[in-house]
Amino acid sequence: MKSLTLKRAFVVLLVTAGWLMMVVAGEGDGAGKVVVLEIQDAIGPATSDYISRSLENAAEQQAELVIIRMDTPGGLDTSMRRIIKRITTSAVPVAAFVAPSGARAASAGTYILYASHIAAMAPGTNLGAATPVQLGGLPGGNSGNDGAKEKKGAPSEKNPGPATDTKSRKLINDAAAYVRGLAQMRGRNAEWAEKAVREGASLSATEALKLGVIDLIATNTRDLLRQLNGYEVNLQGVNKTLNTDGLAVIRLNPDWRNRLLAVISSPNVAYILMLIGIYGLIYEFSNPGTLLPGIAGTICLLLALYAFHALPVNYAGFALILLGIALMVGEAFAPSFGALGIGGIIAFVIGSIVLIDTEAPGYGISLPLIFSFAIVSATMLILVVGMAIKSRQRPVVSGRDQLLGATGHALSTFDDEGPVRVHGEVWHARTERQLTEGAQVRVTGRDGLTLEVTSERK
Repeated sequence: MKSLTLKRAFVVLLVTAGWLMMVVAGEGDGAGKVVVLEIQDAIGPATSDYISRSLENAAEQQAELVIIRMDTPGGLDTSMRRIIKRITTSAVPVAAFVAPSGARAASAGTYILYASHIAAMAPGTNLGAATPVQLGGLPGGNSGNDGAKEKKGAPSEKNPGPATDTKSRKLINDAAAYVRGLAQMRGRNAEWAEKAVREGASLSATEALKLGVIDLIATNTRDLLRQLNGYEVNLQGVNKTLNTDGLAVIRLNPDWRNRLLAVISSPNVAYILMLIGIYGLIYEFSNPGTLLPGIAGTICLLLALYAFHALPVNYAGFALILLGIALMVGEAFAPSFGALGIGGIIAFVIGSIVLIDTEAPGYGISLPLIFSFAIVSATMLILVVGMAIKSRQRPVVSGRDQLLGATGHALSTFDDEGPVRVHGEVWHARTERQLTEGAQVRVTGRDGLTLEVTSERK
C-alpha cells in the first residue's frame, strides 16, 4: 500500500515538474507577448539602431506583435530608410501608433507609418508635412500648404515651380515615389501620401481614417490591442490573423549602448567633442609629454568621428573648421594685423554652420554655440600661442647660456686661475690679469667646468 502511494506521488511530482517547465519555457520566449517601442524625439542613428535591434529581439522571442509608439517631428532620411527596411522585412507584424493625444508623426514619421503593417493614431494627433529638406531649405519654399488645393505656380509633378532647382526636384520626386510605393504595398491612400510630400500636407487622425491613410483610431495601447484582436495582416506575402486577446505587454527601452549613441550623435555634442579633441592634440604637440590633454583629446576626437560617421556630415565644412583653426594659430605665430585671425574666424564659423548637411529637425548645430566657440577659440589660440612665442624670446635663465655675461666676485687673490662665485655657485675661473679677493668679475666664456672671467671695473 505504501509502495503504491509512493508511486502515485512520484507520478504527480513528475507531471507537476513537467508542467512547470513548460510554463517557464513559455515565459522565457516572447510568444503570446506584445513588444512596445518608443520614438519620442527626432529620428536619427540612435533611433534606427534601437528599432532595428529591438525588432530582431522580438523576432527571436517570437512575439505576436510589435507596437511602435511615435511622437516625432521627423529626422534623418538615412535613419528613416533603415527603420523602414527593418519593418518591411520583419518576421513580426509591426503596428505604428501615433500616441498619446497631441503627438505627431511628421516628415519621417509619416513614411514609417505608411511602411508599417498596421497604421493607427490616437485622437488629437496628426501626420504629414513629409516634404524632404536639405541644407538651405527647398528653393521654392512652398512646403506648408496643409492640404490646400494647388495654387498656380505651386510645386507639383508637372509644375515643380520656377524657383526649384534640379537637385530639389530629384529629391522630391524620389521621396514621392518612395512613399507611393509604401502606400501601394500596404493598400493605403497613395494620392494623399504624394500630396504630403509635394505640398507638405497634414491630416488629423479623424481625417486620416476617412481618407484611408490609417487603419484605425485607438485611445491607448490597450484599446489598440482590443481592436486588433482577429485583425488580418499580410506578413511577407502570407496572411496572418492576430490574436491579441490577453497578451502581456512588454516595453523594450534603449540599452546603455543606444543611450550613449544618442548622446554622442547629437550634432552639438559631436561638435564639442571634435573641438575638444583638436585643442587637446594642439596642446599636446606644443607641450610634448603632458599626456593628459593628448589622451583626452584623442578619445574625444575618436568619439566625434564615430558620431560623424553616423551623421550627414559635409566634409567641406570640416575642412573649413580645420583651416579656420590653422589661420588663428598662424595669427599668433606671424602677426598680420588681424588678417589671418579674422579670416580664421570666418572660415571657422562658416565651416561650423555647414558641417551637418541637413535641415532635419533636431539635427542642426546651435548658432550661439558656434559663435561662442569661435570667440573662445580665437581668444585662446591667439593669446595662448602668442604668450608661448613671447616666452621663447625672453633671455635664457638656466643652462650654459645664462652664465655668459653674468657677474660675480673673486673668493681669493690670484694671478691667472682661482675660485669665483657666480649666481651663488663656486666656479674655477681663468683670467688674464690679477684679481684681488672680493673683486667684481664678469663671465666672458666657459670651458667645461672652468669659467673665463675678466675684471668688472666701475
